[in-house]
Amino acid sequence: MKNSSRREFIRDSAKTAAGIGFISLTSNSEFAMTASKNLFVHHVYFWLNNPDSSEELKKLLEGLQKLSTVKTIKMFHIGKPAGTNRDVIDGSYSVSWLLLFNNRADQDSYQTDPIHLKFIDECKHLWKKVVVYDSIDT
Repeated sequence: MKNSSRREFIRDSAKTAAGIGFISLTSNSEFAMTASKNLFVHHVYFWLNNPDSSEELKKLLEGLQKLSTVKTIKMFHIGKPAGTNRDVIDGSYSVSWLLLFNNRADQDSYQTDPIHLKFIDECKHLWKKVVVYDSIDT
């Protein structure tokens, strides 16, 4: 192994990091280009009955984690309001549940999956309102 100065090490490390970043960007761009064909986006917003209850929030989050095991889900994200404040932002919900499916058929299958039906049965008492936004490619 060749001895190198600290300056050379930093320079070489920066080149490596830049290369890895380029590869990552390329991979993400390729995903976006290929994955958008027939992609089905299902975004669910939950308003808890008791939004200040950490116990009820915990139960909903645990339920969503179990729900994430449905096989037709390509990707998922469980989120909370970001705390951003602009006129067009509705941050009144408690939890968001974003799902990506390869196509509409996979989403349709998810709707009747026993894991999904069990989630609804076990957690529906936790929320007072649910709003769903579905979208497909233009």
